[in-house]
Amino acid sequence: MIPKFIDAHVHLNTLSFEKMEKMMEYNAGFLSINTNIPFFDEIEEQEKVILSLQKKYPGRVKYFTTFNFKKWGTPEFVDDAIAQIKRGLNNGAVGVKIWKDLGFDYHHEDGSFVMIDDPIFNPIFEYLQDNKIMLIGHQGEPRNCWLPLEEMTVDSDRNYFREHPEYHMYLQKQYPSYEEQMEARDNMLEKFPKLTYVGLHLFSMEWSIQEVAKRLDRFPNTLTDVAERVCHLQIQAKDNWKDVRDFCIEYQDRIIYGTDVIDDGTIPAEEIAEKFERLWNFHYDFFATSQTLTAPEFKGEFQGLNLPEKVVEKIFYLNAKKTYQFLKP
Repeated sequence: MIPKFIDAHVHLNTLSFEKMEKMMEYNAGFLSINTNIPFFDEIEEQEKVILSLQKKYPGRVKYFTTFNFKKWGTPEFVDDAIAQIKRGLNNGAVGVKIWKDLGFDYHHEDGSFVMIDDPIFNPIFEYLQDNKIMLIGHQGEPRNCWLPLEEMTVDSDRNYFREHPEYHMYLQKQYPSYEEQMEARDNMLEKFPKLTYVGLHLFSMEWSIQEVAKRLDRFPNTLTDVAERVCHLQIQAKDNWKDVRDFCIEYQDRIIYGTDVIDDGTIPAEEIAEKFERLWNFHYDFFATSQTLTAPEFKGEFQGLNLPEKVVEKIFYLNAKKTYQFLKP
């Protein structure tokens, strides 16, 4: 592992110290992302945890705020959302997260799904753009979610959707398609070209580095992260090693490392710390070395990308440090 790095996509929802001590052992930092997820604590509670961790580990923990939809369908929704955003920013958040519940969970009066490019959100995105506030977004799901089980590219997706058919969009025809989800996100970025945006999870286009590259080219104020999608880079590297390596080199200033590890108390604190350590080292081996590797998500071997040291430093450290305003490590 490099001497210092930032895991720039985590969800630190408990005060357990084991993960933080592992962070200190590796001379690392965390970007924790508050999210409007039903099984997470309320946004204010998530924020309290981060503020406590920031106090104990100054300079090493940054966070993104978000807003809930409790006033959805009322005239107060937009003003309430902006008020929530302002509260988070006043408490030190470095930007705002918007999640995939847009496109899945909310409806208009006629029953149609509300997408991220809906005009109702225009004042919110205008506020962010006008005030140079960063937006990070997780829109849609991996494309595998809309494919039959036998056509999915990685076993982790195949096993999950086999066990949870209610979330398998291939079976749930009433929801917007994958293409509609991606089009809505792109439409939003077209409307707000000066908005700085990080397309999380490889822009939810993890299946194709070519599609990710198209978005980075089309929207010059955007970046992407690899959180919970490294295996999709690895499976592409299995057959197209040079293409994946060239992608990382070409966009070396716009790719940010993260794991998307969730620490919500459901997994023992020691196991969470061990998970961080295992992923950090495994991912480093993929990006930085030429080792022959295997991944639990699919069958077959692939080679590490053996990226230049400076590129690895940007992906694992410098890009997050600059983008998310870290002072340490």
